Amino acid sequence: MSSFVLPYAPPENVGFLPDRLERLSAVMARQIEDKKAPGVSMLIARHGKVAYRQCLGLLRPDGPALCEDAIFRIYSMTKPVVSVAAMMLVEEGRLSIIDPVSAYIPAFANVKVGVANGGQLDLAPLKRPITIQDLMRHTSGLTYGFTGVAPVQELLKAADVLGQKRNLAENVDVIAALPLMHQPGEVWEYGVSTDVLGRIVEIVEGASLGEVLRARIFDPLGMTDTAFYTPEAKLARRAAPFSFDFMTAAGVDGCNATSPPKFEGGGGGLLSTLDDYTRFAAMLIDGGAFQGVRILGTRTLAFMASNHLDAKVDRSNVVLWPGHGFGLGFAVRTEPGIAPTPGSVGEFFWGGMMGTAFWVSPRDSLFAILMVQAPEYREYLRALFRNLVSAAIA
Repeated sequence: MSSFVLPYAPPENVGFLPDRLERLSAVMARQIEDKKAPGVSMLIARHGKVAYRQCLGLLRPDGPALCEDAIFRIYSMTKPVVSVAAMMLVEEGRLSIIDPVSAYIPAFANVKVGVANGGQLDLAPLKRPITIQDLMRHTSGLTYGFTGVAPVQELLKAADVLGQKRNLAENVDVIAALPLMHQPGEVWEYGVSTDVLGRIVEIVEGASLGEVLRARIFDPLGMTDTAFYTPEAKLARRAAPFSFDFMTAAGVDGCNATSPPKFEGGGGGLLSTLDDYTRFAAMLIDGGAFQGVRILGTRTLAFMASNHLDAKVDRSNVVLWPGHGFGLGFAVRTEPGIAPTPGSVGEFFWGGMMGTAFWVSPRDSLFAILMVQAPEYREYLRALFRNLVSAAIA
């Protein structure tokens, strides 16, 4: 095979069973035949070398074949990237995870918690301020408008808090004017926390989120195709799902911009490639550095990839797999069992609404990436990919 971001190695030399990797390809090809996805791009690396890389199927439902440099909408795989940028500021002494959010966005000092009371919504004062750590581990009390029908979620939905006609600062102002769903620190609730974090990164740096990410992460790591939009010159490489109906029903933007959008969302706006996200994941597994470029300190990265949810935090949300906690930007496996797939304690990961996913297993010196545009089958394909990769480890 030709050279890639990382060197290739025969699978058996890095602890994989070649016939079982062939099975992975065959099973994923069947998913494509069954119309679960137009195409699938996958990579597995271990001990710093690529053992497996496959592009199967089509780039879009009407073709052409899925190319190796396909550009995918990665949605919530944006969150780990923004979290890394925030921790770079922490390392510089310009931000602290114990800081209250209101120190950067004063409107959050007056936010209330919405408590359903029969047919009305009562507003309760905060028991304690929201912190930067709350934003990064999703214990801020913030939620999404499309993940449920609770009164607070309906308010967010009506306010279009991630609207493309406003910039990040304006959308965060709308978020701060609405009640929280929970008291800070009490419940793991997936939501707009990382969008607020992205705004704080903008405030500290004095630049747009896209500019910050490009200067601090994308350019240093050589992530040349990762951005909040796809330039016209690269549009022929952009992958597409069979249908956007699922995303439209959820009120989620299709990430179709061909120039810098007004809204650069910290929680889900990036597009990327297998090559680019390999660079990011390789940096994570190498303790914050890649090919001589250090993004984070080793201890900082280990801190991010540790569980930050204590036993008192309600983590029953369906988005967070059983057997897992959450760190600063990643879900973290805490149990060898309970979870829906095999894995190692200490592995950390996240995925995107369109189906993309990655995980890093320090114990196994392994990371794997799944790039796909299939929102209706995202949980099924992620679990299937994980099971097949685990089954291929010798």
